[in-house]
Amino acid sequence: MKVRIGAGATEEEAQAVAAALAEHVADEVEVYLGEADEPAVTHAAPEPAAEEPEPERDLGSTEREEELREEIADILDGGPEKYRERLPEQDKLFVRDRLDLWFGEEGGDGNGDLLFEDGKFANFDSWHPNSPDVDEADPDTRLPADGLITGAADFEGRDVHFMANDFTVKAGSMAERGVEKFLRMQQRALKTGKPVLYLMDSSGGRIDQQSGFFANREGIGKYYFNHSRLSGRVPQICVLYGPCIAGAAYTPVFADFTVMVEGMSAMAIASPRMVKMVTGEEIEMQELGGPEVHARQSGSADLVARDEEHARELVSNLIQYLPNNSDEKPPSQPAKPPAKPTEGIDGLIPESPNRAYDMHDLIERVVDADSFFELKPEYGKEILTGYSRIDGRTVGIVANQPAERAGAIFPDAAEKAAEFVWKSDAYNIPLLYLCDTPGFMAGSSVEKDAILEKGKKMIYATSEATVPKQSVVVRKAYGAGIYAMSGPAYDPESTIALPSGEIGIMGPEAAINAVYANKLNDIDDPEERAQREQELREEYREDIDVHRMASETVIDEIVPPSELRAELAARFDFYEDVEKDRPSKKHGTIL
Repeated sequence: MKVRIGAGATEEEAQAVAAALAEHVADEVEVYLGEADEPAVTHAAPEPAAEEPEPERDLGSTEREEELREEIADILDGGPEKYRERLPEQDKLFVRDRLDLWFGEEGGDGNGDLLFEDGKFANFDSWHPNSPDVDEADPDTRLPADGLITGAADFEGRDVHFMANDFTVKAGSMAERGVEKFLRMQQRALKTGKPVLYLMDSSGGRIDQQSGFFANREGIGKYYFNHSRLSGRVPQICVLYGPCIAGAAYTPVFADFTVMVEGMSAMAIASPRMVKMVTGEEIEMQELGGPEVHARQSGSADLVARDEEHARELVSNLIQYLPNNSDEKPPSQPAKPPAKPTEGIDGLIPESPNRAYDMHDLIERVVDADSFFELKPEYGKEILTGYSRIDGRTVGIVANQPAERAGAIFPDAAEKAAEFVWKSDAYNIPLLYLCDTPGFMAGSSVEKDAILEKGKKMIYATSEATVPKQSVVVRKAYGAGIYAMSGPAYDPESTIALPSGEIGIMGPEAAINAVYANKLNDIDDPEERAQREQELREEYREDIDVHRMASETVIDEIVPPSELRAELAARFDFYEDVEKDRPSKKHGTIL
């Protein structure tokens, strides 16, 4: 900095001015006297003074934070103690312990981590002792988290959204704030494209609080609107831990996959008490809607677990076959050889089209060892459905089961297959059809059970599927069975056959009876009639033999049975990225 002062100033005065200014501006100062060209005095900038460090403050936990932690701990204790004490009698875990089983403790490490929870303080002001106007004397006023827990977790290496009912809070019933958390979780899943786990244990809506959530635009009815929006977008998996009644029972049936627990789970449109009031019928909850009902008769349950640990294990296995959402491909695994040698396939299949065998044995010789994960094994048992891997690739299997009523397609089996195909297509899982069926079952009982309607759904789902499909004629493919099992007309990438295969409008016995019954009845000699019938049967079987079908290029190839696995692996690999377009339309009209 340069400064001029009067020419009459002394050097001492110039020095004083320079020192004062240097201190003030913290910079070097040159002082000139009068019109002089050279400075009379130069004063250097002062050295900065060392600052005294501020004493460290104690920033440990404050009373405010400790109070918050106490409030959270109280919330984590759940509902009234008397209800927690009853849980062991029901062989069920407290919901927070259940979350530890599934995800581990918050911030933990293992097969899953609970990443965070939303809404611990839901309805806090209505029940906590720190809040005004709370009756501490009545433990039933405790409503921690409003009885419903939502959040995000790492489950077997997959990020998932979850919800879980707290049965100690008014039997897991749903009310305004819990409903809001549930809806918010679903809406976030639509944004993130991550799977959803529903850990259900709910008696339904709180009737005494229904004005806050029942018919509202953002009330409990929106659950099922959101379920529908999520359907086919992200996998929704539901596990039932108790009797889920009325509205609570719709979440498991809207979910893609539902697991029930023996002796614990149930779901029904109304409770036994309500059923008695409306119909006069007296019935126990398990008989009304337990696992036996829904796994064998209604088909609403995909799997039944022995206990809580087994339920988690089943879901852990299932999710390994599913993508996070409809934009992704299903995960693959390192290839493993099949559990049984492929050389045994041809010997497994009886020459007679009417002789039974277990299709599981064939599947085990085609897919990677221990990879067939069957769904709805006790429902519609004439068809097997499940996920597996072939050479490490995830594949959905639809297979007729000759060990069950000759593999004929009954109404329940058709509906089961239709739903499985529809779900697999939604999540980009290729499909393998193993056909060995006399076709759709006939008779008055199946007509009353809507064989045409349910059979239509199976054919529709197969027709609409855009994932790669391979159809294998294992043995018999009679009637419309070849249609439902993705035969040549249903746009499979390939229709291949084993040498035991036959394709025809009907089987030999039915055909001969339909066409030649009168002529055979005209033959009086029993031996001659039997001989002629055998000749006609052999002629008919030659007509429907797959060699003729291959000769006429109805099918693509006849494959040596021991090479079936390798053939399928090559075809699924080659057609992995095949593109198929549906006609331009809003959607089909077949449900």
